[in-house]
Amino acid sequence: MLNALMLVTGVAALLLAAWCGWAAYRDQPTKDWHFIGMAVVSVLALVQLVAGIVQLARGGKPEQGTTIFVAYLLGSFACVPAAGFMSLAERTRWGSVTVAAAGVVLAVLEVRLYDIWGG
Repeated sequence: MLNALMLVTGVAALLLAAWCGWAAYRDQPTKDWHFIGMAVVSVLALVQLVAGIVQLARGGKPEQGTTIFVAYLLGSFACVPAAGFMSLAERTRWGSVTVAAAGVVLAVLEVRLYDIWGG
């Protein structure tokens, strides 16, 4: 797996979490700029999903199993967009909290993907 891509995605997710956490601390909902940040993180997760599938197609084998690896790839891809849609429904500070939590979850999923692949 591409370790640099995992690192960049995890750091971007933590930055998004800190940014939305700061907005929640200031009692603000998610704003357009937050959605741009979510889009950037989502694109990174999409690139990682495609790279993981390509690695598997080329014969790469995760140490802890292909099924769990693919499940974590799909979960990491869906995490931030799902939180973004939830924050649209909750236009209070709790929408920002939801996106901040999703950023932390994505960062943890990145560490777990690294571990599953055999890093």
